[in-house]
Amino acid sequence: MVDSADEDDRDRAWTIFLVFLRLGLTSFGGPIAHLGYFREEFVARRRWLSESRYTDLIALSQFLPGPASSQVGMAVGLTRGGLRGAFAAWLGFTAPSAIAMILFALAASRWGMQWPAGAVRGLLLAAVAVVAQAVWSMARTLCPDAPRIAIALSAAAVALLRPDVWGQVGTIAIGAIAGLALFARKPVAPHAADPPMRVSRRVGAWALASFFVLLFALPLLARLWPTPELKIFAAFYRAGSLVFGGGHVVLPLLQTAVVPTGWMSDDAFLAGYGAAQAMPGPLFTFSAYLGAAMSAGPGGWLGGLLCLIAIFLPSFLLVVGVLPFWSALRRNAFAQAALNGVNAAVVGLLLAALYRPVWVSAVHDLVDVALVAIGIVALIRWKLPSWAIVLGVALTSYIVGGLG
Repeated sequence: MVDSADEDDRDRAWTIFLVFLRLGLTSFGGPIAHLGYFREEFVARRRWLSESRYTDLIALSQFLPGPASSQVGMAVGLTRGGLRGAFAAWLGFTAPSAIAMILFALAASRWGMQWPAGAVRGLLLAAVAVVAQAVWSMARTLCPDAPRIAIALSAAAVALLRPDVWGQVGTIAIGAIAGLALFARKPVAPHAADPPMRVSRRVGAWALASFFVLLFALPLLARLWPTPELKIFAAFYRAGSLVFGGGHVVLPLLQTAVVPTGWMSDDAFLAGYGAAQAMPGPLFTFSAYLGAAMSAGPGGWLGGLLCLIAIFLPSFLLVVGVLPFWSALRRNAFAQAALNGVNAAVVGLLLAALYRPVWVSAVHDLVDVALVAIGIVALIRWKLPSWAIVLGVALTSYIVGGLG
């Protein structure tokens, strides 16, 4: 006999999946736009959450590394339907763009990346415009004063001098320390209402323990048993664990993981990143393209699924692990101070990524500069969605290339 509570959770999970599937098919514009879609759906329309509870989940996503909008979605699913709800929210929101990115990789592999040169060039240039707009919008919000501007510029310098994983981890750590030193004495911000809990603190503790065990154990296992699959899983799990600020900031971590190792060329990497801008849903599904297109590992659908799970697993474990304890943590002045410094360091990482590899790999002449400038103006001034910029710049570059 099926337990009624268990059946209710299954019904909730199915409803959550269908709602997030629709959002995954229609939510263009990046994480900030996603949060707007979520608010309209879950606060205004369905009333699954109050305004204050939804704001609290956004604050949680900013505190944790990983894709902000996906983490908010997981948290909404968790509060609504427990662990099944969190998985259903992730699957519905992620599947459409992940499938599209794997198909893009398979098509590119079949035709040997012989896409029209002008269109590929346009995708790369569109990525420059989108990342530049992200730097601008995040800097305005996260660096409102001189101390945080200084943290951001210092973080950019460190990231450019040490463009490896340890340089990026060190940048985040330095940002947290600077935040503690500069902002710990400021008054604590008002605390929003607690979200309803459908998981216990014991389950949360197990999830947090699993996150840290995998973070430290996977690189060791990859050294002991250096199979391609294990090395790839470890690299993408690390990328998903160490990225503050969302999809654009993961770019240098993934580039460091797949290009210097010879798993993928820089042009193929940035072409896939540009194509990801035209997709709805989370930008982290770029990992599915990488897994499907890389020369190492299983490639194809299995490779895409391997990288997709690896990069999102840290976020799932962290949301499940931290949400039961979030209320007490948000009241802590030291946690808020460290977060201020980390957010400023994120802007610096993004600024460094804008220069290398994005600008260096894509912009080569004055025509490129002009197309990037038009894309930036269209995003910031005209408020056009990023997918429209990607399609427009790619088409314009293709036409210009044909005329040349």
